[in-house]
Amino acid sequence: MTQHYDALETRDSTSREAALMAALPGQVARAKNASPAFAEILKDVNPATVIDRQALARLPVTRKHELLERQQASRRAGGDVFGGFSAVAFGGQMPRVFASPGPIYEPEGAAKDYWRMARAIYAAGFRPGELIHNCFSYHFVPAGSMMESGAHAMGSTVFPGGTGQTEQQVQAIIELKPAGYIGTPSFLKIIVDKAAEMGVALPSLTKAMFGGEAFPPSLRDWFAERGIAGYQCYATADLGSIAYETEAREGLVIDEGVIVEIVRPGTGDPVAEGEVGEVVVTTLNPDYPLIRFGTGDLSAVLSGPCPTGRTNTRIKGWMGRADQTTKIRGMFVHPGQVSEVIKRFPEVARARLVVTGEMANDVMTLRVETACGGPDGLVAKIADAIRDVTKLRSQVELVLPGSLPNDGKVIEDARSYK
Repeated sequence: MTQHYDALETRDSTSREAALMAALPGQVARAKNASPAFAEILKDVNPATVIDRQALARLPVTRKHELLERQQASRRAGGDVFGGFSAVAFGGQMPRVFASPGPIYEPEGAAKDYWRMARAIYAAGFRPGELIHNCFSYHFVPAGSMMESGAHAMGSTVFPGGTGQTEQQVQAIIELKPAGYIGTPSFLKIIVDKAAEMGVALPSLTKAMFGGEAFPPSLRDWFAERGIAGYQCYATADLGSIAYETEAREGLVIDEGVIVEIVRPGTGDPVAEGEVGEVVVTTLNPDYPLIRFGTGDLSAVLSGPCPTGRTNTRIKGWMGRADQTTKIRGMFVHPGQVSEVIKRFPEVARARLVVTGEMANDVMTLRVETACGGPDGLVAKIADAIRDVTKLRSQVELVLPGSLPNDGKVIEDARSYK
């Protein structure tokens, strides 16, 4: 068996980028023509001009809270439950509908491996002809179906274990002898601990693919000590697979069916390679054509290709949440407002708003990276811009380029809440 799922994973980067950019105008047109929501969002966009990443970066970012708001407004009006985002309707084109917290309703299209999970499952070491014990939920949320459809596309059999019933899970693993587990890492730990408590071994479980939770190195090592090699996948109910871990364990390789950008939180502006920002994804799924969908997750691009020979871009994995909206002196301040301020000053490279003091006695300080020494009253001008944009007074501190942490934070709440 080859270690790669297909030839797409190892094509040269130039060919991949050309193929993605060739598909992009058609996907933007599909979204605009078949999705009422994107017909409005992209009303001033000519899809034929969206032929490269620079053109893509000029399109608006649609974030999950905006999708939810549109769905809620549509439902209140007795309209489309999907808020106009789905390009397919109930019936043969949409076998299932799922619900995520909100609730946000997500359609499942009829395409084989609709969520594109087979590639990630294969990278985690699973192969055709094996039995997989799937412990993601099968009700309401799509996680169970996402993994099952991917396993079927790969040629594997699935035991739909779902969640709960720990002793029965142990019994099924003992008797069915699956090759591995798919689910959250915390639930597999519960199962392994329960098996130890029952005095039984689970020798068939040698691999696992995890999602839905953080998978720290300490837990990875805990499973390895028990003979289980665990790998992460990064997927969402809206987008399906975004990126996946390989045996190299050096970041996550981006899936072949999406275009990923890393942008400054609160904006749609791409950041430099290696800088932490929000993961924004454009999917090539024609049934649910999300264009520049903001995940709200932080990550960063890793330089160079994966040592396994996969040539797509790698990201570091989940590094926190991008929504840093903070209430200061009774007013909400958003990362986008900080970006609006610094855009007025070309000599400013990056900025970070630090909020200190105690509640009701807040102190705002905008720390600004610049090579300049404050010519022409730069500090005062920036302070005026902050007040203009946020309606709040702020101190301004100039720091040298590279001084601010590379953690994706635009607003840091360092107040005491005692």
